[in-house]
Amino acid sequence: MSEKLTVTINNQKGRLDKLLTEQLADYSRSQIQSWLKEGLVFSITTKQVVKANYKVKDTETFEIQLPEVQELEILPEDIPLEIVYEDKDVAVVNKPQGMVVHPSAGHPNHTLVNALLYHLKDLSSINGVIRPGIVHRIDKDTSGLLMIAKNDVAHESLAKQLKDKTSLRKYVALVHGMIPHEKGTINAPIGRSKQDRKKQAVVEDGKDAVTHFTVLERFNQFTLIECKLETGRTHQIRVHMQYIGYPLAGDPVYGPKKTLKGHGQFLHARDLGFEHPTTGEWLAFTCPLPEIFSSTLEKLRKENI
Repeated sequence: MSEKLTVTINNQKGRLDKLLTEQLADYSRSQIQSWLKEGLVFSITTKQVVKANYKVKDTETFEIQLPEVQELEILPEDIPLEIVYEDKDVAVVNKPQGMVVHPSAGHPNHTLVNALLYHLKDLSSINGVIRPGIVHRIDKDTSGLLMIAKNDVAHESLAKQLKDKTSLRKYVALVHGMIPHEKGTINAPIGRSKQDRKKQAVVEDGKDAVTHFTVLERFNQFTLIECKLETGRTHQIRVHMQYIGYPLAGDPVYGPKKTLKGHGQFLHARDLGFEHPTTGEWLAFTCPLPEIFSSTLEKLRKENI
């Protein structure tokens, strides 16, 4: 049986969704919106099912039929995971190269979500049973920092920061070719490729995508760059760098056939910063390059001498 929640709003006027959000601090705005949308909120005072835009005129009591919590089908797995930071609201993890973020048809297990379910006690439920805690993703063969939400209120805050472009995400990438200038900005829309539906591409009717890059180091046939994301489109850095003629080294999809040996693209989510959902404190994290990346750079430096 699902639970019922009784809420009385005293001497207040205004839209019901806004008043309920203020009253029910333990539930997120999107949860409350979905209850209203699904017709789960009943006014005991006026004896009717009410929607989000219902106007409360004074004192009114509501009964909310809470939906049954769907049990997670995905099993926790004891997979080693580097937890860089954790408190009751958020966690930051360093995802290894080769690990898929969440289960899908092709990857039902051994994902970051399976590891999170084992290592962390609580995870947000906004993204459903397949993606608990996941606010943003990085590709399977990209390593580095990811923020994890441990409850729905934290999830909403982190997702809003991503949407409003107030969080910080910086990547280090190794690309083919010698970039002559010191920095640049790529502002080109990304969507599904018209030629190959499995790939992303710069397309006219795509979604806005902005990548800023700065040159860190130059080698004989490669350039090490730092990329700062303004948007977070699928494969954004990989697509944008290929678009301007400097594809990522090791990239099996967007790079040249002849490339550096590794475990996929040389791309690492090195820096992550965001405002803590509860305290408002700015949190910033950085993590070193994985071994395969740093040893490849050492080889390139020796060849440069």
